[in-house]
Amino acid sequence: MKLVVLDRDGVINEDSVNYIKSPNEWIPIQDSLESIALLNQSGFKIVVATNQSGIDRGLFDISTLNLIHEKMFKLLSQQGGHIDAIFFCPHKAEENCECRKPKSGMLKEIALRFSINLKNVPAIGDSLRDLQAYDAAGAQPILVKTGKGEETLARGGLPKDTWICKNLAEAAQRIIAEYA
Repeated sequence: MKLVVLDRDGVINEDSVNYIKSPNEWIPIQDSLESIALLNQSGFKIVVATNQSGIDRGLFDISTLNLIHEKMFKLLSQQGGHIDAIFFCPHKAEENCECRKPKSGMLKEIALRFSINLKNVPAIGDSLRDLQAYDAAGAQPILVKTGKGEETLARGGLPKDTWICKNLAEAAQRIIAEYA
């Protein structure tokens, strides 16, 4: 099975320091939905792994998160693509849970659900914590420069062998070239 793991905010959609709290605030990054569709058409399953501490902070609830994801699914289906599963951590960093990236609990759950070893599975994020979680799970970390990606790159300290791509479109092209 070919699988790609994506962070959501800053990779698929525009990010906000104030959190994405409603479907109206969820705006896809240019070419991101087409890139997911291209990966689907190339035989890849797509899984989203996203920290959503806005839930624990009381900024939105699970039903609102589901509405946000329904909008994402609808817009993605219009491009001929789909997401196979979404895993999310609702906790704040202070809770020190195992599911919140940079810990790899969400990635372990993905591996279990899909009965796959994540070794070298392409995993795309825009923050250091994404890349650290991917690296800890044995996946291939890929940094996109969208969202917080430019800041993350400038700060350095990326896991060894992290791929750096302009955006999800460039990452999808490289994944297809290397894994298809």
